[in-house]
Amino acid sequence: MGLHIGSIAPDFNQESTAGPISFHQWLGNSWGILFSHPKDFTPVCTTELGRASKLKEEFGKRGVKLIAVSVDDVASHHKWAGDIEATQGTALNFPILGDADRKVAKLYDMIHPEANDTLTVRSVFIIDPNKKIRTIITYPASTGRNFSEILRVVDSLQLTDSHKVATPADWQDGDDVVIVPALQDPKELAERFPKGFNAVRPYLRLTPQPNK
Repeated sequence: MGLHIGSIAPDFNQESTAGPISFHQWLGNSWGILFSHPKDFTPVCTTELGRASKLKEEFGKRGVKLIAVSVDDVASHHKWAGDIEATQGTALNFPILGDADRKVAKLYDMIHPEANDTLTVRSVFIIDPNKKIRTIITYPASTGRNFSEILRVVDSLQLTDSHKVATPADWQDGDDVVIVPALQDPKELAERFPKGFNAVRPYLRLTPQPNK
């Protein structure tokens, strides 16, 4: 059975560039992003790991830990890290799992035989502090990820967990949000959204972002 939004992220023990990692223990009470790379010393992956390293502080502000996985071994990852720093202008600052035995790739269904039966696709799993998978994004090997979008999704998840809202199309942090349809009590609406709201339709009510 495949993984879905709401599934518990599978636990594992695997070697990494930061030493042995027991995944659930490593996550602790943090959010986590696990993302895969087809193999080491590939051009798109090199840019992705550089970009993620540059954004580590932004993810850290949101309580998010980053961890990558590639089907090559840890010794290869360490060599690759030198290339990442030299070409991307930043040192790799989070672990890459060595997954030569494909253990993590298989647990998270990252190998799609119809695309390639040995290399992982570019999967992204956003995992909450309860170890639940909250988002799954999968790209083909040829398409680099948009890490600004991944940050945006984290912002949306954390906002909508704490307030009875959803985020509309193309939402960015600070934009108006949508009040969930289940919330109908006028008193609760007034308490939760003191700035009021615009009822474009009975089911489409826009309100200023409540934590701003």
